[in-house]
Amino acid sequence: MLSQIRPAIVLIVLMTVLTGLAYPLAMTGLAQVLFPHQAAGSLIEKDGKVIGSELIGQNFTDAKYFHGRPSATTDTDPNDSTKTVPAPYNAGNSGGSNAGPTSKSLIERVQGDVDTLKKENGGSIPVDLVTTSASGVDPNITLAAAEFQVQRVAKARNLPEERVRALVADATEDRFLGILGEKRVNVLKLNLALDAAK
Repeated sequence: MLSQIRPAIVLIVLMTVLTGLAYPLAMTGLAQVLFPHQAAGSLIEKDGKVIGSELIGQNFTDAKYFHGRPSATTDTDPNDSTKTVPAPYNAGNSGGSNAGPTSKSLIERVQGDVDTLKKENGGSIPVDLVTTSASGVDPNITLAAAEFQVQRVAKARNLPEERVRALVADATEDRFLGILGEKRVNVLKLNLALDAAK
């Protein structure tokens, strides 16, 4: 019986070492050599301090900054024992809200966002400014959503709208491979460019 069990045990140990240790370590090492910025989390630094990631949105609420998509991660911080600290854009809570089109809380939140945006900017509101992404932590907005906010940001910063539009144009990323997706603007990068424009 031992002669039948031994090959199974050896195979389990061998496959665990290969697929559970060797392969992940090799891929991590390869990624760090070939794509060091991405492998380290696509972190953005300012004055030697990490202030965010290109991959995770942040909660900008000040009128002088462009605002991103609403975050679906509105639960409290999972590391907060008091459950009183809100955690928007918390990757630990990443995921959609799963609220459907008949959800009263979703309808109320979207209507509240629409009313706020109409007061701030007026005009036709881009849908990505009132809806969350599938991950709930999307760092990008559409070009239309960025242009929608130009007037508010320019007024709050006392800058000409043309200057702010130029910063939006500079921060606009093209479609992936020129054909996939839509043009997009990374909100954190755009806001950093605005701060540097002073």
